[in-house]
Amino acid sequence: MKRGLFTIIGVTAGAVGSVALAPVALTMAGFTSAGIAAGSMAASMMSSAAIANGGGVAAGSLVALLQSVLLDCLHVRPQSWHLWVQQQVL
Repeated sequence: MKRGLFTIIGVTAGAVGSVALAPVALTMAGFTSAGIAAGSMAASMMSSAAIANGGGVAAGSLVALLQSVLLDCLHVRPQSWHLWVQQQVL
């Protein structure tokens, strides 16, 4: 019984942690609420997607999906992720 309880607690903590840290990981990759940061991994992904698609990033592509996920996580706030985190902490 104890082993099953610890498994449930571990899985729950992992799921909550991954959802909570998703915006942080996306921001570190270069996806920001103001768009894709220049010189970042996200900019490289966007460039590759645009070249592969003939000049533009296709709707529904991985780059577009990740940008929309971040904006949904931030509720489309017109400020940087760091300011949003500071507001939540203070």
